[in-house]
Amino acid sequence: MEEEYIKLIFGLKLKQVRTKRNLSLFGLAKLTGLSKSYLNEIEKGKKYPKTDKIALLAEKLEVPYDNLVSLKLDKNLAPVGELLQSKVLKELPLELFGIKESDLIDIVANAPTKVNAFISTIIEIAKHYNFGKENFYLAALRSFQEASNNFFPELEDAVLQFAKAYQIDLAQSPTSKELEEILVEEYGYTINTDELTKYRELDNLRSIFIPKTKTLLVADHIDEAQRTFIYAKEIGYNYLDIQERLYTFTWIKFNNFDQVLNNFYASYFAGALVIPRQVIKKHVDAFLAKPKFDKTFLTGLKNYYNASPESLYQRLTNILPNDYQLENLFFLRLAHKKDTNRFDITKELHLTHHHSPHGNETNEKYCRRWVSIRVLQDIAKTEEEHHMDAQISHYPNDGLSYLIFSSATVDPFKKNLYRSVSLGLQINSELRKKVAFLNDSSIKTYNVGVTCERCSIADCDVRQSPPTILTRQERNRKTEAVVETLQQKFG
Repeated sequence: MEEEYIKLIFGLKLKQVRTKRNLSLFGLAKLTGLSKSYLNEIEKGKKYPKTDKIALLAEKLEVPYDNLVSLKLDKNLAPVGELLQSKVLKELPLELFGIKESDLIDIVANAPTKVNAFISTIIEIAKHYNFGKENFYLAALRSFQEASNNFFPELEDAVLQFAKAYQIDLAQSPTSKELEEILVEEYGYTINTDELTKYRELDNLRSIFIPKTKTLLVADHIDEAQRTFIYAKEIGYNYLDIQERLYTFTWIKFNNFDQVLNNFYASYFAGALVIPRQVIKKHVDAFLAKPKFDKTFLTGLKNYYNASPESLYQRLTNILPNDYQLENLFFLRLAHKKDTNRFDITKELHLTHHHSPHGNETNEKYCRRWVSIRVLQDIAKTEEEHHMDAQISHYPNDGLSYLIFSSATVDPFKKNLYRSVSLGLQINSELRKKVAFLNDSSIKTYNVGVTCERCSIADCDVRQSPPTILTRQERNRKTEAVVETLQQKFG
C-alpha cells in the first residue's frame, strides 16, 4: 500500500505541475523526449520513474527535484492525499457499481478542492445522522439490490442445481432435519443446541459458527422455521463456496463490504431454497385471482413454507418484480416495544424509486395510520402469535396510492418487543390488471403521510406531532411569493 501510495502521489504532483504549465501530455512528451504513454502511466500512478527520469522532468518543468519526489502535498492536493491514505477507497464497493478506483482518483485529482468539499459534506451528513461504516455498507447493498430489481438469476439457478444434486424436493419446503443431515454428512458440521443457553449475553443470537471445528452453535429456543433458515443459509455459504463471511446470526458487526454482500447472497440462497420459486408462483397466482381479499392467505403460506413472515415477504420482493412485472414496491420492517410510543424502521427496500413510506433519521413521528404500525399496536394488546392486516394507503402530498400487506409477530429474542414486516405495491395500471380483489370493499383506504411533522392531513385523530416542517416550508413559500411581488413592483 505504501508503494502504491507513493506512485499515486508522484503521478498527481506531476499532473498538477504539467497542467499549471499549460502543457498537454503530448507537449510534455515532446519537451522531455519521454513517450506520451509512459508519462500517462506515471500520472495514473501505475509507474514510478527512475532517478534520471525524475531529474529530467524536474529540469524541463522548472521545479525542484526534492519538491517533485516529496510526499508533502500543497493545500490543493492535500485532500487527495488524505483520501488515498485513508481506507475509504478500499471500503467502497466500487466494482459492484462498475467504477474503477483509478477513475475515481482522476475525478478527485482534476478538482481536488471541490471534491474535498463534497466528501467533507458527506462526512458531516453521516455524523449528523449517526451514519457509521456499517450503515454505509447496508445502504450500498440496498442500492445494489434495487439496481437488480432484487432478483438474482444465478442464485435461483444455484438453488435448482443444489436441489438436484442432493435430491431435495422443491415441490415443498424442506425441513430442518433434511438440511441438518446435509450439513453433517456433506460438510462435516457438528450441531450443538446446548452451549448458547449458558450465556445470557448471547440471548439475541440465533447461531454462531466456529470455522476451525465446523461447529454450529444454535439457540435451543428458536422455532422450526428459524432453524430451517439457519441451516439453509449455512448450506448457502458452503455450496456457493463463500470464504469471507459472518459467523454470527444475527450479525454483530461487519468488518468489510464483502461480508455484507456474501451475507446477502447466503440469505437469498436460503430464502429461495425454503420458498421455492415455482411453488410460490402457483400460490401467488391463486391469491391474486381471488375476487375477494383472503386475509388467511399469508398466514397459510407461512405454515406451508415453514418460513417466518419476514422470509415470506422478502421472497415476494424477489418474485413479484421479475415474474409478475410488479416492480413498484417497497418492503419495511418496524420494531416496537410494549408500553412505548416509539416505532422504528429497522430495514427497508424500495424498487424502481424511493417510495413515500421510508425511514427517517431525525426522530420524526411516523404516520400512525400506517398498517405497519396498526398491526404492532394490535398485537401488543392481544399477544397473538401472528397478526396480519391490509389497507390501501393514499398519500395526498404526492398523489400515490399503495396496496399494503403487513404482518406483526412477537420478537422471539427480546421480551416485550414486537416487529412488523410490510409489503407495499404501488397502485397503477399493471397492479389493477394483476390483482382481482383490488376493489374489495373490505380493504379500507386511509389517507396517510410519512411523518407527522411533514403531513398536511388536517383532521387526523392520531397525530403525534404538529406539522412543524410543513408549516415552515409553507411560511418560506409565502415569503418568497411576497419578495417576488416586490421584485416585479419595483423592478
